[in-house]
Amino acid sequence: MVDSEWSVTFFAALAGLGCALLVWLLADSVWALFYGIRVHLMPYITPQPVNLTEMFGTWAVVTGSTDGIGKAYAYELAHRGVNIVLISRNIDKLNQVASEIKTNFNVETKVIAADFSRGQQVFNNIEIELKDIPVGILVNNVGRQYSYPMYLGEVPQQELWDILNINIGATTMMTRMLLPQMQQRKKGAIVNVSSGSELQPLPLMTVYAASKVFVKSFSDGLRFEYQDDGITVQHLSPLFVNTKMNAFSHRLQESSIFVPNATTYAHYAVNTLGKVNTTTGYWAHGIQVKLTQKNDFP
Repeated sequence: MVDSEWSVTFFAALAGLGCALLVWLLADSVWALFYGIRVHLMPYITPQPVNLTEMFGTWAVVTGSTDGIGKAYAYELAHRGVNIVLISRNIDKLNQVASEIKTNFNVETKVIAADFSRGQQVFNNIEIELKDIPVGILVNNVGRQYSYPMYLGEVPQQELWDILNINIGATTMMTRMLLPQMQQRKKGAIVNVSSGSELQPLPLMTVYAASKVFVKSFSDGLRFEYQDDGITVQHLSPLFVNTKMNAFSHRLQESSIFVPNATTYAHYAVNTLGKVNTTTGYWAHGIQVKLTQKNDFP
């Protein structure tokens, strides 16, 4: 009799535990769905766009702005009435992009030629050039990856130094340079462009992927440090975009719903600024990331 009562009690407790676990799993799934919609879809379909000049300021600095995502992002900001400082290596391409922006969008522009692969020596001149410009938005877009996938021992040393100086050094030092004026005005936005390669280790692109993990961690820590200063820190993590950076793959040079061109990507990405702090920037990439996160890779 005692054993029978014990068995009933045991199985009742087990059933109760199972029900509790089921409720928890359902609640977790519902929350994941809600969070996924809010992060990955709502920023794109919210009818009222953010007034970027009111929220952050009238000037933006975009690094790596003569090609790809950087150029398209600068165009999109200009389309929304933001004056643009373009920073890249090639002065001829900088002048051409600046001229196109002024002609098409009737905003002010400034160009600064700087090769971030040279490291510390480039920042003094950039700081002098920017000292009288009230920068409200900093887009740390400049980036460098391997010429093509290869083992670490095959990557030229200079290429590795370039990745470290550009992907980590430029992001860190440009942010440090412009934070004080944003703090003083109690508003501003820092957009750190990372990559979906941060999601998991990426053999044959090891150092590039690791540098993008830095960008994510840097963004998360920075957001916490300056959360009381009115500064938005957005971590932007695109997957594949049809740009010159992916020229090693013919497949990635063909635009599709999952591999948008830079113009399409930038339109969606800018629309998330001021709405969400961490995003892929593009709805189809958001779906891909959610699917990836549901499958743990070894």
